[in-house]
Amino acid sequence: MKAQSSPLSTQPKYTLQGGIHRRTESAILEGTKSLISLHGISNISMIDIADASEVSRATLYNHYRDKSAVLNALIAAEVEGLVALASRAGTPADALETLSRAVSNDPALASMRIHDADILIAIMTHSENPLYLVLAQSIFEAIKSEAGTGLAMRWLLGQVMQPISAKQSREQAELLVDRTLF
Repeated sequence: MKAQSSPLSTQPKYTLQGGIHRRTESAILEGTKSLISLHGISNISMIDIADASEVSRATLYNHYRDKSAVLNALIAAEVEGLVALASRAGTPADALETLSRAVSNDPALASMRIHDADILIAIMTHSENPLYLVLAQSIFEAIKSEAGTGLAMRWLLGQVMQPISAKQSREQAELLVDRTLF
């Protein structure tokens, strides 16, 4: 007698679990960014993150071992978002302007300037971090200039601490592209 196979597949169950896992992580990262925007990094705890994300502490710890792991995941997601913005921009100047506006207008960075300047400086000066290299590669893809990439990275990092207006973003992006590409 041949054994009958189960009519129910386990694949949809795992697919569903993967979707829930991604949504939960997204909620945690969104909640964390919201908290940072209000209070800075130093003034939040894992309990605060769980509450803001509307997940249990156990769920939070199932996804991230500590606050540092949450922050690293958030930074990775933010860099991924910046890379996506740059890749969708039209001209090299458009890409730089888009990145400049995103950096200058980010509410979490604004709060960190007030509450966590030392942490922000430490993050910015970690140029051997793979995420730094991912962002630099994205800028290189947009402007096709090694010298321009280095200048653009320094320009953007400067804006983390000293944001600029939308008009300045456009003017400086065009100037940077004009001066480094020719």
